[in-house]
Amino acid sequence: MHITKRILTPLLGLLCSFSTMSVCAAPQMLDRIVVIVDKSVITQSELDSRMLEIAGRAEKAGMRLPPRDVLQKQILDQLVSETLQINMAERYGIEIPDAEVNGTIQNIVASQGLTVQTLSEELAKEGSSISEFASNIRRDLIIRNVTQGVVQGRIRISEQEISNFLKSADAQFWISPDYRLGHILVALPASPTKAQSTAAQERAERIYKQLQAGANFEELAIAESSGPSALKGGDLGYRKSTDLPTLFAEIAPKLEIGEIAKPARSQAGFHILKLHHKKGETKQIVDQAHVRHILIKPSAILNKEKALAKITDLRNQIIEGEAEFGDLAKDHSEDIGSKLQGGDMDWTSPESFVPEFAQTIRDAEIGEVSMPFLTQFGWHILEVMGRRQEDFTQEAIRQKARNVLTSRRFEDETQVWLQEMRDEAFIEHKI
Repeated sequence: MHITKRILTPLLGLLCSFSTMSVCAAPQMLDRIVVIVDKSVITQSELDSRMLEIAGRAEKAGMRLPPRDVLQKQILDQLVSETLQINMAERYGIEIPDAEVNGTIQNIVASQGLTVQTLSEELAKEGSSISEFASNIRRDLIIRNVTQGVVQGRIRISEQEISNFLKSADAQFWISPDYRLGHILVALPASPTKAQSTAAQERAERIYKQLQAGANFEELAIAESSGPSALKGGDLGYRKSTDLPTLFAEIAPKLEIGEIAKPARSQAGFHILKLHHKKGETKQIVDQAHVRHILIKPSAILNKEKALAKITDLRNQIIEGEAEFGDLAKDHSEDIGSKLQGGDMDWTSPESFVPEFAQTIRDAEIGEVSMPFLTQFGWHILEVMGRRQEDFTQEAIRQKARNVLTSRRFEDETQVWLQEMRDEAFIEHKI
């Protein structure tokens, strides 16, 4: 519930005390304040609504709830935390556009095999409505956004922590891709003779040559393999390298998709592996462009048409050789981050920009000044000064490790943050 609505009831009561008795002679039940949280309040209706919501969920799940006073305390604690988060979101100016709320609702109904109409009907049976449902979705999204923004900013992961984590066996599970391998085993007895070893190796080499010549791997696995997955065409399914035998874990990362490894020996026999597919690949080659741009923002004084006229004039000056791009950027660009560098945004990936900007980078020829184009920030022109490919595999691996470590700390840090806010807030329980 919005703060304006929360404070409306007490104001009405105050105004009534200054009115004539005839106006106030018919008293009405007013929503009671149950908790004051700084300048906000939690009302009895909010508490009752949440109690009903929890009770309904518990009934559907067949769960038994604790005594009412225990449940009420838990819910009030939750409402206080949510109010503190909402208040902080308001201070930061966090808003959720209708499109995001509607998109979330569409995802929910799609995942449950419903439509918005059937969802609305189900909500009506529970005494609710689609507008209330959307309001709750918006509230949840606001809380999620402010929590992620603040808490992630509080978590500091050092480079040394990342390095230490990457050395651990645990990291290999989280960081390594999933491999889907095909396997053919030419088995050896427990204590093979030299002749048995030679015969097995020759058989494995023959199978490998057949595969190289185009033979079907699955068919040969069924016919020739002694491995446990032979009747599945040798398919081992998706596995992390930590879930693979040591020999397989050493071979798999060296294979390209569709490639078949030469026979490799273990105590069990000779193994032939084929990499069918892999997912979660960390290798990352990134296309980058060296870009500079000029931004003109529309305003109350400079409307969209005048801003377009200005950016067009700047482009014409550059094209006709009357002025340098960098000089005009320093004098006119309204992108604070790049104007002092003559509009230079350094080497970066197009994907790091909004779609219109990214597409213009992709379409532009090197050394060409683009036509003016509009983004949410205003009118731009840009010049691509160079292109390159950069191997960001190690950076990607370290970022993946950072994400894992951040995720592990997120819950604890969230609780610390909420407790700090509670300690600093004015909270008064009225019941």
